[in-house]
Amino acid sequence: MNLQDQVCVITGAARGIGLAAAKALVTRGARVVLADLDAAALAEAVEALPEGRVLAVQADVTRAEDMERVVAEARARWDEIAVWINNAGLARHRWITEYSEGEIDLMLAVNLKGTILGSQAALRAMRPQRRGHILNIISTASLRGIPSETVYCAAKWGVRGFTQGLAEEAAPHRVRVTAILPGGVDTAFWDDASERAAPKQLFLKPEHIADGITRCIEMDDFCVPRELVLRSLDDSDFSVRPE
Repeated sequence: MNLQDQVCVITGAARGIGLAAAKALVTRGARVVLADLDAAALAEAVEALPEGRVLAVQADVTRAEDMERVVAEARARWDEIAVWINNAGLARHRWITEYSEGEIDLMLAVNLKGTILGSQAALRAMRPQRRGHILNIISTASLRGIPSETVYCAAKWGVRGFTQGLAEEAAPHRVRVTAILPGGVDTAFWDDASERAAPKQLFLKPEHIADGITRCIEMDDFCVPRELVLRSLDDSDFSVRPE
């Protein structure tokens, strides 16, 4: 897909991977809809992007009506939506016995339900067009269980399974679906990680994930990059000393 003047929606766009993706897409000529619940952070993000190329929409990904409103505002401002990036997510780092019911509900709602509702809105908009690309930002936590991230893993495993099913349903409508699985990324995700050390010097930067996202989108529309795993060279499951 040639991104010039294409309309791209990003949830959780006010910071981190979402904001980095917005900057990368705008650089390639896209028009970007920034959706986020945090109005103050959203306003600050808009200031960092070229005027006239972005639209900010305050929205809660756990509410279906908000996702439909994002579609409506994008269409009212520009045209049909070509790309939808479900990026909104959060984590609470606890041992499983320490999670409150509210924290469990919040993580499942934002990470899993939010991705489902965003994908619903995106596919409904893209089906009549017979074109589009939905990208779900998941995590390598969907590949393995991680201590102190059990609930987050549960949500992300669910998102990965959902994404695989979505890809099959979307393909007959000529809509591509891609799962992006980052390893450790240096973002605010780790601010709550009091139970385990977060070696941020080993982590990728949000710009690395944004680069992977844009490269997937820019592939020929006939080619579907189903799943992309991104980890830093130093992010390893095993301690191996060089000889």
